[in-house]
Amino acid sequence: MLKLNAYQLKWIAIIGMFVSHLTYAMPETIPLWLMIPMYATGGLTFPIMGYFVVEGYRHTSNLKKYILRLFIFGLIAMPFHWFVFDGLNNMLLLNIMFTIIFSLLILIMYDKIKSRILFWILFVLLSPITLVMDLWIVGVLLVLLYHIIPNETARRIVPAIMMGVIFFVMSAYAVWSVQTLLEVGTPQADAAIDSIVGLFGGINVMYSSLAVFIGFFFAAFLIKQYNGERGKSMKWFFYAFYPIHFVILTVLAIFFRH
Repeated sequence: MLKLNAYQLKWIAIIGMFVSHLTYAMPETIPLWLMIPMYATGGLTFPIMGYFVVEGYRHTSNLKKYILRLFIFGLIAMPFHWFVFDGLNNMLLLNIMFTIIFSLLILIMYDKIKSRILFWILFVLLSPITLVMDLWIVGVLLVLLYHIIPNETARRIVPAIMMGVIFFVMSAYAVWSVQTLLEVGTPQADAAIDSIVGLFGGINVMYSSLAVFIGFFFAAFLIKQYNGERGKSMKWFFYAFYPIHFVILTVLAIFFRH
């Protein structure tokens, strides 16, 4: 039976990230038929990443340094992330490193606050912050589920499948809304369409986002095959690759966007 170590799983996540982010860098160049499988491949990334965020949270010797590294490399990537995602227009202001940081702070809250009612009240009150983060509340919930589900088999499978379904529903609702507004044909409807499409970075990206759940589902299968072994260390490579890949995508976007 297939068994994968952390090194192999993280490489899958990195490849998925780069492939899916290409769709944002060149939304008018990549045809829809190709963008759909690229976006599905990108669905592999955050479930794997989120699982190892929780593993890192549980085993790191210095959580403050862990968060600081995420902050520094997220900050370095920020201007390139804005350019590739057109973040200043679609309000996607904070990249995935900040989603991870916020998720870690939620995990700390969960472990420190004894009252579950109080925790969930605070979680709901803080959740609007995720509207300016990559993957919105879906990413944070995914990480939280990886932490709070007690059964190891269920912990590896359920979060990615649940969030894949939620992401699909969100994308399907956006597509349905745009199709409905197109029938209205008023200036107000056109403005609403531009706003919805802007959240995704393009009309084809919006349609392709329906395929993300495929990657989420397959990621659950891959995480289930994790053998608990670290494999080769790639800590600094991943941190460095994150801003570097956005620099590469920025160059591609300059040349290929119309």
